[in-house]
Amino acid sequence: MNDETNSTTVVPTRRDALKYGGTLVAGVSLAGCSDLVGQSEQTEPSKNGSHSVTMEPMGEVTFESVPTRWVPYGGDYADMGVALGQADGMTGIGQASEYYTDVYDELPGVSVDRERIATNDLVEAEMDKELFYEMDNDVHVIDTGMLRNWFDWDQSDIEELSEAVGPFVGNMIFRQSDSWHEYRYYTLYQAFEKMAALFQEKERFEALKRLHDELIADVQSRIPPADERPNVLLTYEGTDEPETFSPYRLNDTGTSKKQWNDLGVADALTGTGIENLSTENRSELDYETLLEIDPDVLLVRGHEHKSASAFRETVLEYMRDHPIASELTAVRNGRVYRGGYLRQGPIHNLFLTERGAQQLYPDTFGDVTSKNDLFDRQRVADIITGAR
Repeated sequence: MNDETNSTTVVPTRRDALKYGGTLVAGVSLAGCSDLVGQSEQTEPSKNGSHSVTMEPMGEVTFESVPTRWVPYGGDYADMGVALGQADGMTGIGQASEYYTDVYDELPGVSVDRERIATNDLVEAEMDKELFYEMDNDVHVIDTGMLRNWFDWDQSDIEELSEAVGPFVGNMIFRQSDSWHEYRYYTLYQAFEKMAALFQEKERFEALKRLHDELIADVQSRIPPADERPNVLLTYEGTDEPETFSPYRLNDTGTSKKQWNDLGVADALTGTGIENLSTENRSELDYETLLEIDPDVLLVRGHEHKSASAFRETVLEYMRDHPIASELTAVRNGRVYRGGYLRQGPIHNLFLTERGAQQLYPDTFGDVTSKNDLFDRQRVADIITGAR
């Protein structure tokens, strides 16, 4: 048995109350020892249509029907919903500016209502509970620990919305360095499987997982031996003329680093004592410190709205003209790239894995500015749209 908190939440939505004539349907069951890492936990609907999802920190949550209206906090869970064919029911998002949807343009028939999502931006609305009431969702895919620790919500706020609007399901998975997150983390595909259970979309999940596993196996079979791979420094700095950089550690196995860990690169910060960016750690590295580390490849987050070429024409060109930055090995060799999304879902990850392989191993997979597909876009689109 794992050490997760075994808890149960059974919260019918207001639509359920209407459906059953105002009588709330309740049921209780405890999450037991079967909740093992990697084990499928999709709950089949019972005869009355109910099904359950067990995910920390909320524990088990039972639904009387499949949710049709929903809101995620991050682009990771938003992307999972899109992958499961639930784009039309997404009513908003935590931060619209950090949800990257351009990749859908490469998938025929796959799209999201960007205007609707941007209109209901939870952070822009300062997480106002009134917006939650207005959106009237069947489920909120938001880690309640994050609500308490980032936005100062009380447990009473969470209980109020769970009872009056819809329950919460979700777990912050993009990094593992926040001290308040004392409960279990999930890998990208473990969390994705939870969302498949939520929306009862097991077939889509399994089809996309097969495609993902094939891509990873193919890429890993072609990358160079470990002693021939570059070491990488992953950072954040959103300006076109960067002077300091916030560090990420690749040994933090949050989902935002998935492609880099799958691609087998070494963390340039190993042995330096520099810690991962987190709520508690907001340290920044200047160019003098970067020179001491001198990574083979420098990855910079905060530029995902730029193309590969636009990034090179702004950030890389600035660094090439900088008196200290120009001395970096990565700058001299032109190996400074965009660092990928902070919150990536399964569709994002396919594209970011392909891009990362080209950034790190251009001799094998083609240059990142070239058009060299490593996975079948049409196959992905067919799975999502149901045309498979």
